[in-house]
Amino acid sequence: MEKQLVLKHEDLNLTATLHYPTGEGASEGKSQAIIICHGFVGNRIGVDRLFVKAARALAASGSYVLRFDYGGSGESDGNYGDLGLESMIAQTRTAIDYVTSMDAVDLQRVVLIGHSLGGAAALLTAVRDRRVKRLVLWSPVAYPFNDIVRIVGRAGYDEAIEKGSTDYTGYSLKPAFFNSLQEHQPFQEAKRFGGDVLLVHGTSDDVIPADYSFLYQKVFWTRSDGICDKEIIFQANHTYSTRKHQEEAINVTRNWLTGLDRRHEEWHHWSI
Repeated sequence: MEKQLVLKHEDLNLTATLHYPTGEGASEGKSQAIIICHGFVGNRIGVDRLFVKAARALAASGSYVLRFDYGGSGESDGNYGDLGLESMIAQTRTAIDYVTSMDAVDLQRVVLIGHSLGGAAALLTAVRDRRVKRLVLWSPVAYPFNDIVRIVGRAGYDEAIEKGSTDYTGYSLKPAFFNSLQEHQPFQEAKRFGGDVLLVHGTSDDVIPADYSFLYQKVFWTRSDGICDKEIIFQANHTYSTRKHQEEAINVTRNWLTGLDRRHEEWHHWSI
């Protein structure tokens, strides 16, 4: 079962889709809640419907899954280029408000899945919001300003600064958008998140280097709390744009989340 809804965030209406636990994975008790955070100029559907497929697979494993369009993306209100990374963090927290208000959600199993720039937004949100217990980062951005300027092109960035905006695939990006990217350093903040983390990256990602996930893991390993696992998918590109690679990313994520519950249960028994 899926429901279309609108999340109110300040003066924005954010369009979202909520997937309910289905099939054998559905239980009578409280369920895990997963929020999917899309990337730069993306939307809640994802390239080749990646997020739709992921949400349905995860719901079939017993989770509530919420995927939403950031302001100015997909069907949501707003102008994407007027907003920035700080706004994405705030919007993600509005999505967390929604799922944690649901009586059937297990507050100890609130998960953010972030892809690309959405990965950076998910991480930065998790650092600020202790309601987030688990993170799954798919091909995560590590240096928001440098990475996005590289994607847009230096000429586009210069145009935005000099003329007040630049056009990128139909999105009008303003200086405020680029300035917000400069204000955040996910690598430096990563060690402040105390929950569990899964990193997923493709070896053929020519947009965000797979090396970033290796570096992220090293940072997460320096923490005193929380585990960090990594899965590198051979020949997968930035958006996992083959059926095989989509299924690998989704299955790795689903199996990791399911395995976490078993691991924590085992640790609980050992600690008694």
